[in-house]
Amino acid sequence: MNVTLAVKQYISKMIESSGPGMKVLLMDKETTSIVSVVYTQSEILQKEVYLFERIDSQNRDNMKHLKAICFLRPSKENVEHLIQELRRPKYSVYFIYFSNVISKSEIKALAEADEQEVVAEVQEYYGDFIAVNPHLFSLNLQGVSRGRSWEPSILPRVTQGLTSVLLALKKCPMIRYQLSSDMSKRLAESIKQIITKEYELFDFRKTEVPPLLLILDRSDDAITPLLNQWTYQAMVHELLGLNNNRIDLSGVPGISKDLREVVLSAENDEFYANNLYLNFGEIGTNIKNLMEDFQKKKPKDKQKLESISDMKAFVDNYPQFKKMSGTVSKHVTVVGELSRLVSERQLMEVSEVEQELACQSDHSSAQQNVRRLLQNPRVSEIDAVRLVMLYALRYEKHSSSILPSLLEELNRKGVSERHLVVEYGGKRIRGSDLIAPTDAVAITKQFFKGLKGVENVYAQHQPLLHDTLDQLIKGRLKDSQFPYLGPSSLRDRPQDIIVFIIGGATYEEALTVYNLNRTMPGVRIVLGGTTIHNTKSKDALNSSKVTVKTLIML
Repeated sequence: MNVTLAVKQYISKMIESSGPGMKVLLMDKETTSIVSVVYTQSEILQKEVYLFERIDSQNRDNMKHLKAICFLRPSKENVEHLIQELRRPKYSVYFIYFSNVISKSEIKALAEADEQEVVAEVQEYYGDFIAVNPHLFSLNLQGVSRGRSWEPSILPRVTQGLTSVLLALKKCPMIRYQLSSDMSKRLAESIKQIITKEYELFDFRKTEVPPLLLILDRSDDAITPLLNQWTYQAMVHELLGLNNNRIDLSGVPGISKDLREVVLSAENDEFYANNLYLNFGEIGTNIKNLMEDFQKKKPKDKQKLESISDMKAFVDNYPQFKKMSGTVSKHVTVVGELSRLVSERQLMEVSEVEQELACQSDHSSAQQNVRRLLQNPRVSEIDAVRLVMLYALRYEKHSSSILPSLLEELNRKGVSERHLVVEYGGKRIRGSDLIAPTDAVAITKQFFKGLKGVENVYAQHQPLLHDTLDQLIKGRLKDSQFPYLGPSSLRDRPQDIIVFIIGGATYEEALTVYNLNRTMPGVRIVLGGTTIHNTKSKDALNSSKVTVKTLIML
C-alpha cells in the first residue's frame, strides 16, 4: 500500500490518455496541492504539459493549440466553473478528471454545457488527499470539530477524502472505531454508507484476510502533538513549517534569494529520502559527509578543458553537479537554521523536560524543572505554554499539583488566557489510559535505554498509536474499546491496515508506522489524518498572545 504511488499513477494516466501534443493542466486550489507533492513541475514538463492554470482564474488566454487536462474536486463551485469554461472553451479539447465521485446530475449539466463538443473524456480518479509520504496522507483540514462534535460542513469532506484513499488503494475494508469518540463512530457510519451506496466501485478482488480501517480520535493522545520530535522531517515541520513539501525560509537571517522557499520531497531528493527518519545528531554527520562528497566532485577552478573529450565530460557531468550543488545548499541551509533555533530556544533542555513529563512519574522533579524553564527568559512563549500543557495533562489529578502557580508564570510571560488542555484531552475525555503508572522494572529499562545514546533522552516517548497497533496486529485490541461496525469481525491477524486520526496525525506517529512496516512481515499500514500536526497547527499564533486552548483545539 503506497499512497504516493497511487496518486502518481492517476496523474500519469490522465496525461497519457490525452495523447501526444502540448497540454495545459487545469486545477483548483486543492488539486494543485495534491499534484505538487508527488510531481515536480520539471517532471510534468517532460510529459508535454507546458502550462499550469487554476480553473477559477479569470485571466486565462485562449490557446486553441493546447489540450486541457482538468483535474478537479467535484465541488459545486468547480462544476460551475467548468460549465462556464465549456460554454466558452479556451482550449481545443478537454479531458476531465474528478478526484472523487461526481453525481449523475452534475455530469448531465456538464454535457448540456458542452455545446461545441470539446469534451473527449470524463473520469473519476480518486486522488482526493495529500500523499505526504508513501505510508502517510493528510486531508489538509483544520478546525474539524465544534466542541466534541463534527463541524457540520467538515464531516462530508472527511468522508470523501477517506473514501478516496480506500478507492485509490483498492480496499473495501472492515471498519473499527474508537468507542469513546462519537466523532469516530459518525465517520465510520458515514464511510459505511458510501461503501454501501457505491458498492460497484468497491467491488475489488477479495483477499483471504479483509483489509481493516481503524478510525481514532486525537483526543485519546493529546500528548504526542505537544512534544518536540527530533527526526529530520518532524523537526522541519515543527520549527520551520512544512506545507505541501514547501518550507518558507524568507525569515532566516541572511538568506539568499534562491533559498527563500525550498522544496523537500523524498520522491526527488535522495538525501532527504535517506534521512527522513534519522535523528538530529545523525543528520549533522550526514550533512558533513554530503558536503565532503560534493567537494570531491566539484569541478576545480583550473580544470583543464584541452580536448573535446574533456569538454564533453564536463558538460555531461554539469547537470548532476548543478543538482548536487542545489541539494547541498538547501540542506545545509535548513539544518543550519534548525541548529540556530534549537540553540536560541534551548530546545535540548526543553525537550528533555518534555520527555520527563510524558514518560516518567517524578512529580517533585517535574515541577522543579518546569518552573525553572518558565523562569528562563530564553525559553520562548510557545515552549513555555507547551510545558504547562504537558504538566496539566500529566498531573491534572495530582494532590500536590502546582498548575495555578505555573499559570501565573505564564501570565508573567504575557500569556493572558487560561484555558486548560485537560478540557480537550484530560482523563475525563480520553478513552484509554494514556499515562500508565511506571513501575521499577520499566524505569530501569528506560534508564539503560537512555545510556545507549544521548539521543535516546529526547526520544523516550512512544505515541499511544504504537501500543494500539501492536495490540491490533496481535489480535488483542479490545472490541469493548474499538468495536467493529456491523456484526462481522476479523478472525485472522490483519494484513492491510488503514489508520485515520480525526484531529490530525504527527510525524512521530508516521515514524511508528514506518518502523512497524519494516519490522512486521506481512503487515502493511498506512496512516492518515485530517491534518499533520505541529504545535502551531490550529492557527497562526500571535507572538504576543498564545492560549493553551488555541494550541490544542482541533
